[in-house]
Amino acid sequence: MVQFNYVIFGLSIFLGGIFGWYLKHFLDQKTLGAAVKEAERIKKEAKTESEAKAKDVILIAKDRADNLRNETDREIKRRKKEIERYETKIQRKEDQLDKKTDNVQKRLENLDKKEKRVVSLEQQLDEKVAIQDKEIERIAGLTQEQAKDFLLERTDKKLDLEYSKRIAAHEIRIKEDADRQAKKLVTLAIQRTAVDHVAETTTSEVKLPSDDMKGRIIGREGRNIRTFETLTGVEVIIDDTPEAVVLSAFDPIRRAIARLTLEKLVQDGRIHPARIEESFEKSKTEIDKAIWEVGQQAVLEVGIGDVNPEIIKLLGRLKYRTSYGQNILMHSIEVATLTGNLAAELGTNPTLARRCGLLHDIGKAVDHDVQGTHAAIGAELARRFKEPKGVVHAIAAHHAEVEQKTIEAILVQAADAISAARPGVRGETLSSYIRRLTDLENIASGFEGVDRCFAIQAGREIRIIVEPDEIDDRVTPLLARQVADKIEEQLDYPGQIRVTVIREIRAHEVAS
Repeated sequence: MVQFNYVIFGLSIFLGGIFGWYLKHFLDQKTLGAAVKEAERIKKEAKTESEAKAKDVILIAKDRADNLRNETDREIKRRKKEIERYETKIQRKEDQLDKKTDNVQKRLENLDKKEKRVVSLEQQLDEKVAIQDKEIERIAGLTQEQAKDFLLERTDKKLDLEYSKRIAAHEIRIKEDADRQAKKLVTLAIQRTAVDHVAETTTSEVKLPSDDMKGRIIGREGRNIRTFETLTGVEVIIDDTPEAVVLSAFDPIRRAIARLTLEKLVQDGRIHPARIEESFEKSKTEIDKAIWEVGQQAVLEVGIGDVNPEIIKLLGRLKYRTSYGQNILMHSIEVATLTGNLAAELGTNPTLARRCGLLHDIGKAVDHDVQGTHAAIGAELARRFKEPKGVVHAIAAHHAEVEQKTIEAILVQAADAISAARPGVRGETLSSYIRRLTDLENIASGFEGVDRCFAIQAGREIRIIVEPDEIDDRVTPLLARQVADKIEEQLDYPGQIRVTVIREIRAHEVAS
């Protein structure tokens, strides 16, 4: 019974599935037919609408084409009218050019006729001039070339005389203007420079509390003074001068270190070789520090920018160097200030000028140890420490040892002379200065064949003018050497003296 129910149940499910499938198929067929009909209807409506729109587009395109054709026709007509107007204008211009061409042709024909007539007249004139020239030559007794040379010679003489007079007048006026302008510039530069003018002495004297201290400085059997002189390289002079000893050395730095060392020993009271060595090392360190600080202060005071540290040390050493009693560092600062002021007045570079002025005597810091003039030594030092070429040249040329090629070199020389010539800056008296110049001139004048001689450059150069008939060019170098040898033998002088022998021949002519 149960199995029968299962069979009925399964059969019912199968029949229900068949019925469901048939019903779905029937409904799908009906829906599909309706959709096909709807699609055909939409297609017809779309076709009808597109045909209507296509007709409208065609009509619009035809209207636009007609409008464009009409506008083109109008533009073509306008262009044709303009072309016709231009053609008419060109034709009128051509007619005018033809007329002008005819007129030019007529004028050319007239000019040809006139030219032929002028040529004929020139020929006639040349013939008449030739006849007149022959007549003049016959009357004057001179040929034409001789007369021409005579006239040209007289004209040249007159022109030379007038030219010389004008050149002389211009030279006088230019010299007066230059002197006046130079005095003005120098005066302005000096007025803007304020420097103390104090002459320094080179004597290093150390005061002692009592004469008993001299014995302690000498020490037992002279051991203290020997140790002191060996370390410092300075000679200690102990004489009858009360309560004082004198230090003597060619090197001013050594003398300064020795003075400071001795002052420390005297103040401490304990003087023996070990203490001398200790005081010497401390004094040397202090002097080195002071040299660096003084050099830096000089650079900052002048305002020249970055400077090589070695040059700063050399500047500091100049504090302990004097020339005729004038402190070289103070002199260099003053020259730098004067050079900068002069450069500012002339409109050149004042910073470069001050740098040249500050370093112009840098060679004097080492000229005790190096052979040569301080200008040449300073130029070599500046070149070694990468100073600008203008600075190197100004240093080398500030005593005219080389030809001056820059305005800074000329200004440095002028400022150097101004600083050295100020009253009170140098310890040398006027009488001794004049005596040295006179001695130089007397030595040179004593040689045979010397006409005149002049001591210049503050006694740094002697110029000798010789008689050209008595001394020839081969003898002048020998005479210069002989004068230099005699100066070395008879005179005491600082630095070097240049001997220049000049031989010249002059020709004179008088025009009357």
